[in-house]
Amino acid sequence: MPHQTITRDEVARNNTEDSLWLVIDSKVYDVTDFIDAHPGGESVLKQVAGTDATEAFYNLHRQEVLQKYSSLCIGTIVGEKSQVLEHKPGDLSTVPYGEPTWLTPQFKSPYYKESHRRLQKAMRKFVDEEVYPVAQECEKEGTIIPQDLIDKMSKKGILHMRLGPGKHMHGVDLMDGTVQGEEFDYFHDMIVGQEMVRANARGFQDGNMAGMTISLTAVLQWANDEQFKNKIAKDVFSGEKKICLAITEAFAGSDVAGIRTTAEKTPDGKHYIVNGTKKWITNGVFSDIFVTGVKTDKGLSVLVIERQEGVETTAIKTSYSPAAGTAYVTFDNIKVPVENILGKENKGMQVILSNFNHERWMMASAVIRMSRLVTEECMKWSNQRLVFGKKLIEQPTIRQKLAKMIAHCEANQAWLENITYQMTLMPYAQQATHLAGPIGLLKMFATRSAHEIADESVQIFGGRALTRTGMGATIEMFHRTYKFDAILGGAEEILGDLGVRQAMRNMPKSML
Repeated sequence: MPHQTITRDEVARNNTEDSLWLVIDSKVYDVTDFIDAHPGGESVLKQVAGTDATEAFYNLHRQEVLQKYSSLCIGTIVGEKSQVLEHKPGDLSTVPYGEPTWLTPQFKSPYYKESHRRLQKAMRKFVDEEVYPVAQECEKEGTIIPQDLIDKMSKKGILHMRLGPGKHMHGVDLMDGTVQGEEFDYFHDMIVGQEMVRANARGFQDGNMAGMTISLTAVLQWANDEQFKNKIAKDVFSGEKKICLAITEAFAGSDVAGIRTTAEKTPDGKHYIVNGTKKWITNGVFSDIFVTGVKTDKGLSVLVIERQEGVETTAIKTSYSPAAGTAYVTFDNIKVPVENILGKENKGMQVILSNFNHERWMMASAVIRMSRLVTEECMKWSNQRLVFGKKLIEQPTIRQKLAKMIAHCEANQAWLENITYQMTLMPYAQQATHLAGPIGLLKMFATRSAHEIADESVQIFGGRALTRTGMGATIEMFHRTYKFDAILGGAEEILGDLGVRQAMRNMPKSML
């Protein structure tokens, strides 16, 4: 922290390699020993030696850089105070449209209660302090989520919350008592998902137990044996074991009925013998349990298969980080007890389809929040970048791009909140009947919006948007990975068709 006051004349005298000081936002930095380590080269620092480098600095960097190198600060200018706010863990963004309206002080919302606000505050701080640094490291190095972070999330009840409301939440301590499991609703669920996205690493985002969120739900809802269900839930919620959903194959993506992995009963009827392959399985690389779609004698079934001899997983290289643990899975004569079936034999399509609503809603929620984060980055950059002697924000064409991005973010969040409200009032069966179409359309539009936002953000950031590090890192990552949301959980075209077909079923006969 600054410990002395310094005059600008004194700063001006320290303008050599042997003693190089500069001023940024009324704070004095001694960068003498930092010259050789400066990523931009020593000449950049020599050009501003002994001067006020505030404008030059913010034309290239964010405030976070100063916070990272705060040890270089030796004092403040006499009679002056810093004007730029420092972001602290847990803080809300003060950038216009940087937060949804319910988190913006001047606006009100009918959807959120005090428990929602407490949870958001606790999750924001946890993500900033615990998840973000780990996510960035894993994304950079291509490593999977460390057990230590999984254990922390388990202790906080985050693994429970990732599955949404339900009996599994009852009696669970959530974020040190911030919320009671029994009062946890879909708005709490949405908050958890949207805050976790702010770790700002798309590969890690899926690597952070995404497989659990779309597979353990099927076990809890469809397992026939209570003891079997409780054991898996205990092992996964404790973080001891990892679980994933293994449906997609090279032969079958959105066309789930086309899967070729087989499960044949043994002569004594006590086991299935499973053979086949699965592809693009999120978390498959490190999972212990695979909730697997198989072809049985008269239809599709879903089996819970534990990792054993004959189960092999190979990492697949995709356009996002290996931190996701995306895998090609091979089942070679795997023996599975018949008790491991979910639902009824040959009725697996019901199990698979029942998972889709919550999965697609979660994905829509996440890409909507990430789109806002990208828009916020563009707002900040446009306000600090100088081009042709003006800030970018002073160019009408840039304001038009930002207007489009903001409109997409606000429209999608409003639609998301409307659907979420319906979810809080409808039992599961009604959700499947009335909300499958709207959720499909929401996800389709949210990923179309992401396409527009990704495109405009690259134009605003220019060359920096093509660079994985530095000011444009968020934009580069989003532009490279936003298509995952347009494909996973159901392609845009499939979901759009689903939405219209569901609407047509409710067309009044008088219109025929």
